[in-house]
Amino acid sequence: MMKMISLRQLILFILIPGILALALNVGVMVRPVQAAIRQLEEAPGQMVYQSRQTLKDQQGTIWQAIAFKRVKPDGTAGIYLRLVAFPGVSEVDHTRPLKLINSLGKTWTAHDASQQIFTDATHPEPNVAQYDLQPILIQLDPAVPFRLEVPKPDQASTTLNIPPALIEEWRSLLEYENL
Repeated sequence: MMKMISLRQLILFILIPGILALALNVGVMVRPVQAAIRQLEEAPGQMVYQSRQTLKDQQGTIWQAIAFKRVKPDGTAGIYLRLVAFPGVSEVDHTRPLKLINSLGKTWTAHDASQQIFTDATHPEPNVAQYDLQPILIQLDPAVPFRLEVPKPDQASTTLNIPPALIEEWRSLLEYENL
């Protein structure tokens, strides 16, 4: 004799596990994707290792944050952070340093190194800035969140929140050497 399945049993055995599986899959899909370190050979013996991440400031403006290590053929290296906003949307004051502030209130500054990326250093693009991370990167604790205070021409600043995993990824650039 065949037993009839009640509506309640149908919900318990089919629909609820299905809803849970769907919720778990959606949760996985909306997690931020961690950037991977990319390796580029710019010239014979000159390597660049970079981390790229898209960030939003407090106004919702999208910024590209590119931390990179350039290793030249002679073995010298530098680690920089390049911040890029869409042209005409946000501007950077190249005369002031970038501030990195952790959630405990400790502050570090990274000096502007934008003159290295523009052919006319006297007229840098207002939406692009590059900062020297080399002197401070080892001091940044990846266990706590950070925020970047990007200087703007009007003496204000734009805030970008940086998750601990991104600081850890930036610090991993210290390990890369020339091929």
